[in-house]
Amino acid sequence: MSEPVFPPLFRGEAVGGRVDPFAKACSSAALGCDGGTIFYNIAADWLKAAIVFAPEVPLEDAMAMLPACGVGFQNALGALAPPEVAVHLTWEGGILVNGAACGRLRAAASDCAPDEVPDWLVVGLEVPLIAEDADAPGAAPDRTSLYEEGCVEVAPDALLESWSRHTLVWINRWSDDGAAPLHGEWRGLVHGIGEEVSVGGRTGLFVGIDERFGMLLRDGGTTSLLPLSGLLERGGDK
Repeated sequence: MSEPVFPPLFRGEAVGGRVDPFAKACSSAALGCDGGTIFYNIAADWLKAAIVFAPEVPLEDAMAMLPACGVGFQNALGALAPPEVAVHLTWEGGILVNGAACGRLRAAASDCAPDEVPDWLVVGLEVPLIAEDADAPGAAPDRTSLYEEGCVEVAPDALLESWSRHTLVWINRWSDDGAAPLHGEWRGLVHGIGEEVSVGGRTGLFVGIDERFGMLLRDGGTTSLLPLSGLLERGGDK
């Protein structure tokens, strides 16, 4: 497998063995590594990667990097996978392929208030190539893997490259044009709008998202806002 080639502003750093790129990215960011570093680990059964960001806006606004990375992944896999493969996202960062869970996106940041600029922000990607229970097809119908969904020809290094390129496109659009284009694209991919959902121990009707991608959750006559920053894992400790 050749080394992935990343677009300008990004540089790759491979980690091996059982090293988690997300945890590595968080620890490296805390030590001051450059924004735009992509840590990655490509194994036989998983693709895992994480991007370090150096935000210049308050944390709640910087959280737009999570949906940007999600839309970037949807675009990337959509470009490489067979046309019948459908890719959607969940508000919490889950990835759905043909309606079944297939990995996730996650985020961590330096400790600060939502209205303060964080020192760093990390968004991680985890995608199973082969199901953990591959010897028992159908054992977990709500979970899947890329290869189970007909993506055997999708090389993980090519997918990683494509994710970085498409994500950069959306970051640039967000930077140049504001949140509206990303908001519109992401809203069209998010699963569960208009349905009853359970998030963080709360259940209600997922009625939409606000301008900062926060979830609007209606319970009876009350609509609550769940900010996207509420999904953060401090320092990658989950």
